[in-house]
Amino acid sequence: MEEQSLYNNAPVATRPQSSQALVEVEQQRAIAEVQGAIVLAKKFPRNQIESLDRIMVACQRPGLAEQALYSYSRGGTEITGPSIRLAEAIAQNWQNLQFGIKELEQRNGESTVEAFCWDMETNVRQVKSFQVKHERHTKKGSYRLEDPRDIYELTANQGARRLRACILGIVPGDIIEAAQTQCEQTLKAKADTSPEALKKLVEAFVAFHVSKEQIEKRIQRRLDTITAAQLIQLRKIYNSLKDGMSAPADWFEVVPEESEKPDASKGLKEKLKAAAKKEPETTDDSAGELAKSTCPNSPETTYTAKHCNACEKREGCPAWD
Repeated sequence: MEEQSLYNNAPVATRPQSSQALVEVEQQRAIAEVQGAIVLAKKFPRNQIESLDRIMVACQRPGLAEQALYSYSRGGTEITGPSIRLAEAIAQNWQNLQFGIKELEQRNGESTVEAFCWDMETNVRQVKSFQVKHERHTKKGSYRLEDPRDIYELTANQGARRLRACILGIVPGDIIEAAQTQCEQTLKAKADTSPEALKKLVEAFVAFHVSKEQIEKRIQRRLDTITAAQLIQLRKIYNSLKDGMSAPADWFEVVPEESEKPDASKGLKEKLKAAAKKEPETTDDSAGELAKSTCPNSPETTYTAKHCNACEKREGCPAWD
């Protein structure tokens, strides 16, 4: 009887949870996570002065300052703004912000992506949803992307622009302007115009098919005499090219490709070919033919047609009649 009671009290194996139950559990977990973040934000609110000080200190780092600003041309006007790297640094030091990029769906050759930034203290939220087609456009045309890594990089690149806009829509504008000013001051103070630094700069632009000659033509001087302000401007242009905000043709004079360059020797080559066509390619076999009889002027000799053709008395000569 004791053994039977033990078996009766044994735990029964639970059945696997249905997909609906798992969805509910995940929903409850997400709700609890958001509620916890809001409670912590209310319990430990940001000190705006301390947050601003942290942002200014971050902008004093040369590594961040070099990637913090970009420039692009629109309607003949040069526009400068904070890059995604600066926006991320500001959001990290502003505190109590949640921001990121989510791929919501992927089908029919395109991804549905959402970029967001949420201020947990004020409950202000910026969200941007957009579609990204799995295509890459080049000068030679566009082609479809199949590699998951290429699709991820394309989605991340497109999402970074929207994420920057979301962050800049949450953080106060005067904080953004102060960070930009500090980055420019850092670049001016740390402007490295050494040969090694300039060599790295040229190598960085080579990735966008921009040569040293094109750079020098834009700054109107040799590269080794570049000023700190011009170096800062070139870094902004590079960041703009890297983020896809502009194209090399917007800043530099486009040099035609090798296939498009005029060949100076092409005219001479064509003339030589034409002259070669005019020259006889085959020899005249009749030039070695012997006359039918001896030469009237030299009875002991019989000449060939080549020799006799140069004679003034060739026409009507009895040796050929």
